[in-house]
Amino acid sequence: MGNWNAEFVVVDVLGTNEGAEPQVRDGSVPMIYADDLAAVRGDGVFETFMLRGGNVRNRERHATRFLNSSAMLDLPEPDLERWYRATDIAVADFEEKNGPGQEAALRWVYSRGRESTGQPTGWVTVAPVSEHVLHDRTHGVRVMTAERGFRIDLSERSPWALIGAKTLSYAANMAALRSAKKRGVDDVIFLSDEGLVLEGPTSTVVVAEVDPATGEKKLVTPPTHVGILKGTSQAALFKLAEQRGWTTEERVLRVEDLQAAAGVWLVSSVRVQARVTELDGVEMPRPELADEVEEMAWEAVTG
Repeated sequence: MGNWNAEFVVVDVLGTNEGAEPQVRDGSVPMIYADDLAAVRGDGVFETFMLRGGNVRNRERHATRFLNSSAMLDLPEPDLERWYRATDIAVADFEEKNGPGQEAALRWVYSRGRESTGQPTGWVTVAPVSEHVLHDRTHGVRVMTAERGFRIDLSERSPWALIGAKTLSYAANMAALRSAKKRGVDDVIFLSDEGLVLEGPTSTVVVAEVDPATGEKKLVTPPTHVGILKGTSQAALFKLAEQRGWTTEERVLRVEDLQAAAGVWLVSSVRVQARVTELDGVEMPRPELADEVEEMAWEAVTG
């Protein structure tokens, strides 16, 4: 990660004075109050972007999901122009400190705010991409499947479950990743109570298929109605794949579909792609089309 205090950038988006412009804060000094509901209850939303070559990638897709997540939590509608200005300030400060063109993770965090005042808080951070992210891109990940603990109709029965919102309540996701590490694997693919493939703790599942009769190449991802977050990187990948002559589909998947696929990837904004090299202890050899899929993923997210 390097020198955290020197490289880490924080920009206060909303501030304590109404109407004040976003400003850089000292990343080595605490910024939020102890009663901020982001810390106390995880009551807020976030988005993580890739910063590469001085540009924030897939900005509009992330911003649209940010608005949707905020609405689902009944947060005041974010002023996107303000968040964009804060982002520009954060990028400029990061590049001034670290040099131009470095790859980084840029995050928007929007909290319901202090319990004592009810005033929302928000900030933008920029941090270098970690070594384990770079490792996963190159070497892939060993994955176990794990029950998520709900049926796919949960969002219809319990809208307060916030299925489809990118909230700060990621404790269960992080617990799943820690459990995977203890079992000697790298990542997780969640399953619904019905045994349907959902998503990873921080990624979208993408499957490559090849029709043996026609040679048609297809990318498949689980549909959002099964109870998953809409993937921004997956959407960009599918758009590019279609331009390259692939077909794409949102379809209900089971573990056996993953096992029978030509290849399986976990796709996300900063890691970009990580090929599943092992699923529940079964090795998944690198397919012939892997280079093509990974090049498209890279171009879709960073291009």
